[in-house]
Amino acid sequence: MIILQTSKKLSKPISLSQEEKIKWMTRLLSKAKLVGHRGEVPIAAIILDKRGRCIGYGGNRREEFKDPLGHAELVALRQASWINNDWRFNDCTLIVNLEPCPMCAGALIQARMGKVIYGSEDAKRGALGGTINLAEHKSSHHNMLIEGGIMEKESRKIIVDWFKDKRDLSRESLLSKLR
Repeated sequence: MIILQTSKKLSKPISLSQEEKIKWMTRLLSKAKLVGHRGEVPIAAIILDKRGRCIGYGGNRREEFKDPLGHAELVALRQASWINNDWRFNDCTLIVNLEPCPMCAGALIQARMGKVIYGSEDAKRGALGGTINLAEHKSSHHNMLIEGGIMEKESRKIIVDWFKDKRDLSRESLLSKLR
């Protein structure tokens, strides 16, 4: 488990027990599988307010909406900002099954998210510690709490299996055309 705490004073996002984090991540992994069945990369995200209520949910929607901004975190942010009637999330927590990419990490910084909890580190594109940490970058005007590694193996397995299945289907399709 990776926990990074920044030095700036923060608003207090909800404090979740390990059991509660696992409960939320288990729900997210179930949602991520459904996202994968729709043909999207299986990533799901939720935003909890300071009382622990879910105010935003998102699953990847890039393929469905032909939208490069259709990442789970951004979909959840849009919904939560509408429900919250604000774009600031200092006292909120985002939970997602894969470490956010640079675009999503930047949006979370801009939205002043209080805490980010993620399942699996993304060694290729992760922007909250995997390859870079935008929250610690000198240009970041907002720092947040970051915790990774919640149900990491399960989170990674869903994504790895999805890409393997996609490659296998492509290979089968190509072979059937050659016959």
